[in-house]
Amino acid sequence: MNLWLWILASYLLGAMPSSYLAARLFAGINLSEHGSKNLGATNLYRVLGWKYAIPVGLFDLAKGAIPVAVFGPLAGTEPWIPVLLGLAAVVGHVYSVFVRFRGGKGVATAAGAVLALAPAALGISTILWIVVLAATGYVSLASMLGAIAFPLAVRFTNPGDHYSFGVGVALAAFILVTHRSNIHRLVAGQENRFGNRERAG
Repeated sequence: MNLWLWILASYLLGAMPSSYLAARLFAGINLSEHGSKNLGATNLYRVLGWKYAIPVGLFDLAKGAIPVAVFGPLAGTEPWIPVLLGLAAVVGHVYSVFVRFRGGKGVATAAGAVLALAPAALGISTILWIVVLAATGYVSLASMLGAIAFPLAVRFTNPGDHYSFGVGVALAAFILVTHRSNIHRLVAGQENRFGNRERAG
């Protein structure tokens, strides 16, 4: 199978709009019209609760891990190929062709990709994510700091893993871009804290 087809397959898997579909199928609502209007698991939690957010979040994680762990070895032997496929999945999640190139912020799918690439570094990044979320209540801040910490954690746990470090830097920059509206709300003191719920009518 041609590498470009594997890239396309990774993008399309990442582009599966899981939060949007869950809200449509199980609650009959358009998630882009509720809560933060973001098509991600965090907003799904705010609108519909854990019952839907947890399985969707796990699926989003798998959307990043499968291209790296499964598609990567099938696509070729070059060490950069799984990295490229993981990035394609993240781009698909954020810019989904199925919902007019909208999507989530890419955090869960990026976490799935780096879980398959550098699990120890992701563990360190996840600990920081939990600490920041517990201390501040801001999922967005925890996600951004966790993303920034990942490439640093790669340097600490496996200094020779240049590909994981490189993808970590790229994903951190990408996640900062997708969170630019959150940054503005954080600066203005208007960001929603985790646990605040909006019930869909």
